[in-house]
Amino acid sequence: MQPSFGGRFRITVTGASHGPEVGVVIEGVPKGTRIEITRVQEALDRRRPVGRRLATKRQEHDRLRLESGVESDHATGEPIRAHVQNEDVRRSEYERYRTVPRPGHADYPARIRLGPEADLSGGGIFSGRMTVPLVIAGSVAAQLLVPQGIEIAAFTQRIGDVAVVVPDSKRPEEIRSAAMTHEIGCPDAAIAKKMAGEISSARRAGDSVGGIVECRVHGLPVGLGEPFFDSIESEVAHLAFSIPAVKGIEFGAGFRAAEMRGSEHNDPFFWDGERIATRTNRAGGVLGGLATGMPLTFRVAFKPTASIARPQESVDLLTHAPVQLVVVGRHDPCIVPRAVVVVEAIAAIAVADLGLAGGFVE
Repeated sequence: MQPSFGGRFRITVTGASHGPEVGVVIEGVPKGTRIEITRVQEALDRRRPVGRRLATKRQEHDRLRLESGVESDHATGEPIRAHVQNEDVRRSEYERYRTVPRPGHADYPARIRLGPEADLSGGGIFSGRMTVPLVIAGSVAAQLLVPQGIEIAAFTQRIGDVAVVVPDSKRPEEIRSAAMTHEIGCPDAAIAKKMAGEISSARRAGDSVGGIVECRVHGLPVGLGEPFFDSIESEVAHLAFSIPAVKGIEFGAGFRAAEMRGSEHNDPFFWDGERIATRTNRAGGVLGGLATGMPLTFRVAFKPTASIARPQESVDLLTHAPVQLVVVGRHDPCIVPRAVVVVEAIAAIAVADLGLAGGFVE
């Protein structure tokens, strides 16, 4: 298995949850591109659990270690290699799961595919820890897009039954600055408080809760994307489903489109000064796999965290006996708030790859 993605902007993730480190190799960044390492660290800081009241108690500070590819904040043209060390590892807690798979986890199919000696401590390569390389690569990709005027912002749109509606008129910088004022990642402070209550309630019950991250990309040049297999939706969805716990994605009106008539779903065109725009954006900024010039809008659904403190039914793979399993360890009762920056990252990677391939990004 080769954990790689991309054509012109290509990434390969390395490491595992409880191994020495997790990292990424990034190929395709043009020589001379300004890459500020401090911005990559800022993105990692948004993902890490340290300092979050409602996150896992695993204490990973995620200090970026750059191995090659950037000197004096400029790309050298060689592959960018970077990693962070895994500092707070407790492998012994996972020994039992070698023969008793955890419900909701990849333990069982991974054992069949990789063999009984595969290292699945902390989830191994299937762990949410593997989003660290995505954040590193996404921050680098986002810096390729800045000179093109492309801006990306994601936010927590739903936790359980609590949801927020953010007006289309909000610019990415407005959304991000408001969402970053608290750990939930929701740009509405009052609703963020209710979301925090949902997470706290699940934790007290020994349970977990899922949610939705919405992402908006402004400034895409008209025509960016490739028809058919490499459409904008295809690239973004491919990357979105690399994020552990993602179970669904929709663009624009998404599944609501199934309830509409064509006259309702179609976005009417009009002249907005010197450019063509649409009065609505139910297509999510994409037609035929290509950017329309309107904001790319998509939402990613996350399942509840699989590791919960409640008893669950499982089986012993050796004895075939039924087992009542209680998962121990340090786990997020909801991964959605920490996934906001990850969704921004995969959007940046997809756009950078398509932008380089189509000549929109240099």
